[in-house]
Amino acid sequence: MPSAAVSPPRISGFNYVRPLGSGGFAQVYQYEQDMPRRVVAVKVLTEDLATPASRSMFEAEADAMARLSSHPSIVSIFTASISDDGHPYIAMEYCPQSLRERSKGQTSPLHEVLDAGVRLAGALETAHQAGVLHRDIKPSNVLIATTGRPKLADFGIVSLRGQMRGEGTSQAMSIPWAAPEVVSGDTSGTLASEMWSLGATLYTFAAGRAPFASADRSQNTESKMMERIKRARYIPVPGAQGYEAFDAVIARAIAREPGQRFASMREFGEALQQVQRGYGWDVTPLDIVGAAWTPPAATASGPRGPAVTTVQQESRAQRRQQLQQQRADEDVVPDRAPTAMRAGLIGAGIAVAAVAVVGLAIVLIGGL
Repeated sequence: MPSAAVSPPRISGFNYVRPLGSGGFAQVYQYEQDMPRRVVAVKVLTEDLATPASRSMFEAEADAMARLSSHPSIVSIFTASISDDGHPYIAMEYCPQSLRERSKGQTSPLHEVLDAGVRLAGALETAHQAGVLHRDIKPSNVLIATTGRPKLADFGIVSLRGQMRGEGTSQAMSIPWAAPEVVSGDTSGTLASEMWSLGATLYTFAAGRAPFASADRSQNTESKMMERIKRARYIPVPGAQGYEAFDAVIARAIAREPGQRFASMREFGEALQQVQRGYGWDVTPLDIVGAAWTPPAATASGPRGPAVTTVQQESRAQRRQQLQQQRADEDVVPDRAPTAMRAGLIGAGIAVAAVAVVGLAIVLIGGL
């Protein structure tokens, strides 16, 4: 059951502007950051961090989004902390719209759907390579940036290793976009169920409604939706002409059996690119950040607190200068004795030469 709503919290360095939205686990507000000056979205959890499980869930989402922020189709996170009045929050990139708002009851042009699909597939492939499952892919979690491009938000609910991140994560399921195996309770999330959710989200973008939603709203109760999802009988995008190639790709992505779906988000993205080529449209780049460039997951244990610097009082430049001087001293010291010896030998040689010259002069004078 959702927690009670929270008022906009007091956050040092941020000024409250207006509400943006709310969900079962969080409220989202628009703030203005003072330094540097910019508009941000602040996600405030509706529950406190009184239990280790709730703290774990909060930290998991913040960590996952921070690790993946370098991807152009993932919302960037700026900071995460506890507000002055005790509410956990995440300050992130502000996106003025969501895919849900844009697609609610309205169809979108196919070229926009394909472009969004390729970009989101690249974002999710990056997340999967980094060991993170999203587990709640749906239109409201696909935001539209100020550039008009889609960005995925709300990462970090569960890792690929199957480790749950906090209590209540099973409640994060959004039925219209959840895979049959998730709806039936067989799993809380896998690569294959992520595939389903992205396919269902793209279908919603193209059709204006979820793939197994009925035009008769009375038939869209939770139980009836779940039954239709479990059967997973694909219906092509209603009223669309020339969508056969797109329908074929989406039908595979949301196949009833997980093994019949694409093997990876990369493969799904490449299939969408092939559809773009078939229509003669520009092919959207499949941006995937390699695992080598994705920071590893944090391994710190225990409650987090203020960071303690590990930088010593002496700067690296000072230590480097001292090391260079030490090496210079080591090079000079062994050479002092030989240098003195060479100087002595040279002096002795000069003396001998002088004596020889004097002796030669005497001999010559005597001869004269």
